[in-house]
Formats: sequence, C-alpha cells, structure tokens
Amino acid sequence: MNKRFFVTILIGGALALSACNSGGVRRNPGKIYAPDMTYSRAYDAYTANPIFADSLTSQKPVDGTIARGHDLPYHLNETDTAAWYTMQSPYKFTEGEIAEGKRLYDIYCGVCHGQKLDGNGPLYNDGNGPFAAAPANFKGPNYINMTIGKMYYAVVYGKNMMGSYASQLNTKQRWQVLAYIKKFQSENGGAPFTLSADGKNTAPAAADSSAAAPAKDTAVAHK
Repeated sequence: MNKRFFVTILIGGALALSACNSGGVRRNPGKIYAPDMTYSRAYDAYTANPIFADSLTSQKPVDGTIARGHDLPYHLNETDTAAWYTMQSPYKFTEGEIAEGKRLYDIYCGVCHGQKLDGNGPLYNDGNGPFAAAPANFKGPNYINMTIGKMYYAVVYGKNMMGSYASQLNTKQRWQVLAYIKKFQSENGGAPFTLSADGKNTAPAAADSSAAAPAKDTAVAHK
C-alpha cells in the first residue's frame, strides 16, 4: 500500500513539474497558422511610424478636404437668425428616408414632443411629468406652418428649455427629422409640400427642398 502511494506521489510530482514553465512563459508556442495576425505588424495610433515624416501614425486630414461622412459648413453664426430662418432643406428625401426621420424623431424628440407630435411626451404627460411647461405642439397654430429653417435653427442651437441637438444628429439627420415633422404637419392642417426625390410624397411649401448639393456639417453644429 505504501509502495503504491509512493509511486502515485512520484508520478504526480513528475507530471506537475513537466507542466511548469520558467516564469510562466511557454517556450514553444507550437505551429502558428497566421503569424502576421499573432504577431501584428500594424503601427499603433500614437507610436512612432517611420513611414511618415513626422513619425506619427495618426495624420491630420489633407488641407482643403472634408472627412468622409462630414459636410461642408454653413458659415453662419448663431446671431444670423434671418439667414437661418429662411433656410430650406438641401435634400430631396425618399419615403424610406423620411421613415428614418420618424425613427430618429422617436429616439430624440418623442420623449418631449410626444409620439403624436402634440407636445405631450412622457416628460410632460398632461402635466404629470417632470416638465412643468408643455413642449411645442407641432399641430398647434404657432408651429403648424413654421418655416423649416426656423425649426432647423432650434435643433442646432436649442430653443427655450430645449437644448441643442447638434451633437446628437448630423446635418442630414436633422433635415430628415424635420422632413418627417413637416410631412406630418401637411397631413394635419399644414401647407402641402414635396421633399421626395420622386416627387410622390408631400411636405409644406415653405420647407420645400431644392436640388442643391447636400448641406454640410458645420463647426457651429458641434458647439
């Protein structure tokens, strides 16, 4: 019995020692299927890179260019209200794009202005929510025919208790949300208009978009 116990201890110890590596590092990693993935040759963003003259991997955009997905600036200041208020949408949206505008509205606007665009969102809730004053009712007389440019200004800079949404929505998304609002207004007493690329859906005349090139993101929009 003692002999069997001794042999068991001896074998177990030998196995334990064979499993150990100096410093816990495996000396023989075995075969590597893709060594360029195991040992990456990519340069880190903030480490020296001999390819560029300044030795930096992260480079600034080329002068005079615009990053992909960004837009040209409007070159308007917050005080240029007259220009903002008369601005019209530079996009002609399809039905699908306006549907995306509704989705964005539901995410960013519905909590205050309500899913029915009546100013009775969860934060107001007929006066039972945390907001003491009702948000804008887009079917009300003060908003039903408000120009799309004035609404765009409010999205960029905020209005009254509403803060700016310039950092949450890019330029195209803002116009998409407003296209959805204007389409809704046209179906609830507002003036008819068209924003569709195929001319089939309607939206208010004051907000009718032109065929101009898409408006571009601004430094203002990221205040």
